[in-house]
Amino acid sequence: MVPLRLDGATLRKAADDFGHIVHRTPEGVVRPGSADDVAAAVGWGLPLTARGSGHSTFGRSQVDGGIVVDMSALRGIGAVEDGQVVVDAGATWGKVIAATLQEGLTPPVLPDYLDLSVGGTLVVGGIGGTTAALGAVSDNVLELEVVTGRGETVLCAAGDELFDAVLAGLGQVGVITRATLRLVAAPRWVRRIALAYPDLATMVSDARALLGRFQVVQGAIRPAPGGGLAFGLDAARWFDAEPPDDRALLAGLSDDAGRREATTTTYRAFLGRLAPLEAALRANGQWSLPHPWLMTFVGDASVESVVGSELERLGPAADLGPLGQLTLSPLRRRAISSPLLRLPGDELCWAFNFVRLPAGGDARRLVNANAAAYRRIRAAGGTVYPVSALPFSPADWREHFGDAFARLDAAKRRFDPARRLTPGYEVFA
Repeated sequence: MVPLRLDGATLRKAADDFGHIVHRTPEGVVRPGSADDVAAAVGWGLPLTARGSGHSTFGRSQVDGGIVVDMSALRGIGAVEDGQVVVDAGATWGKVIAATLQEGLTPPVLPDYLDLSVGGTLVVGGIGGTTAALGAVSDNVLELEVVTGRGETVLCAAGDELFDAVLAGLGQVGVITRATLRLVAAPRWVRRIALAYPDLATMVSDARALLGRFQVVQGAIRPAPGGGLAFGLDAARWFDAEPPDDRALLAGLSDDAGRREATTTTYRAFLGRLAPLEAALRANGQWSLPHPWLMTFVGDASVESVVGSELERLGPAADLGPLGQLTLSPLRRRAISSPLLRLPGDELCWAFNFVRLPAGGDARRLVNANAAAYRRIRAAGGTVYPVSALPFSPADWREHFGDAFARLDAAKRRFDPARRLTPGYEVFA
């Protein structure tokens, strides 16, 4: 019998998420123990959405009057062998790497935050520190087990219509229940260097130069303690024995050399680098406050003008909060192969994100600010990363997916003809 929860506490939890902005109450919550349980829930004929770790920021994994499938009970991790591992969709990346690192292996690309679920990451694509060279998380999946909107459990792999429609497909055609992940040798050590800059242009120029020298190049623009903004890059280089030559890695840069901070840490410690920020947010109560984040991609030809314009429009520090930031990190378009993960046309693109962490105030005002910022970014050829706190209409999604929409629409008609799955995105509303 499928385990169905109807109590008020469970329904209230399912009507909330990390964003704490949108609230939709389901009829019930299923905690499946297998793909068969998911298929049975699909067979009830109600609107249905899967929920992993609940880190959506705008109600995408919620559903009014339907069923939320709480995937957290499906968290098994198989044996690590032959350069791969089979994991349940509800497993977190932290648990995945705990298993793979015991064998000296790691997924090539990981999200920066490791408490996301595997399934929840794959349905949006997944962007991480090594995306610039190695693609999205979804580009490193070998096989999927999926329960379609018809209630059929299907194994699929690269080249299959279902596989390509599920990865970065926003849960529109199926529920991922299991994934086979590609693994590579894990480095032992990470040389990490923080670089400080006086302005946006210098930071962007050096970020371009650092691609290829480091495995990870991530930029951040933060409120400075004395007012104004602070610009910085965080660059990380893997090694196993001899540490890299810092002087060679940093040759020709234009940062403030006197403010460079270089450290050596284990690969595992580096992967958990967001833990201090999470601890700070939990300690001051902001973890439970709204998170009106906006995640976008901007082409290299317009990055300085677009980001510079948004910096000029940025309101008081409360728009970001004292712990918030804008992140700006380069990535190569050719590294990403998931057809539904949409990027600008430039070969070099930038992940440009508004990580708003206000201590209070009107979250809806910041959602409206996100919408206005996205319109400007889109007008400059940019795209949205769909984890954003941003209202989108079916017409907006058609424009977002562009020539890939026909593929998603065909898969929807084939695998979820009743249009019941993941209505929170409103792609086919």
